[in-house]
Amino acid sequence: MDFVEDRLENGRKIRTLNIIDDYNRKALAMEVSFSFPAERVIEVLSQCIEWRGKQKRIRSNNGTEFIAGKTKTFFLNTNIDHIPIQKGKPSQNGYIERFNRSYREGVLDAFILTTIHEVREETLQWMDDYNNNHPHESLGDKTPAECR
Repeated sequence: MDFVEDRLENGRKIRTLNIIDDYNRKALAMEVSFSFPAERVIEVLSQCIEWRGKQKRIRSNNGTEFIAGKTKTFFLNTNIDHIPIQKGKPSQNGYIERFNRSYREGVLDAFILTTIHEVREETLQWMDDYNNNHPHESLGDKTPAECR
């Protein structure tokens, strides 16, 4: 999991919390908001678990939302092994970095977005296309949905 930051046309900062499955590259969650306190990250992770099942391990950077005491307690209580990457080593979370670049190119850089609702709508459409129509060479030219 990782964040992507951008700004609306009016300059207001937005963030997208992206969670993918490294195995099949499926986008499990893409949540757009103005801010993400630890409680919101936990809410999105809990929803992911409810809808898609519990992951054994989750890799992220060392962002404050990911290493906060509440988040650490969540990982402990759910028996999920949290693997924070080393500071300054984004390549240790390469799949999400590649995913974030594709998302940025396909949505954030492709449109002039004026409201958070527009960002959410474009993000949902992009996520559906990515999961169902975007083949990956590493998956034998299958989409994440086909690989599942």
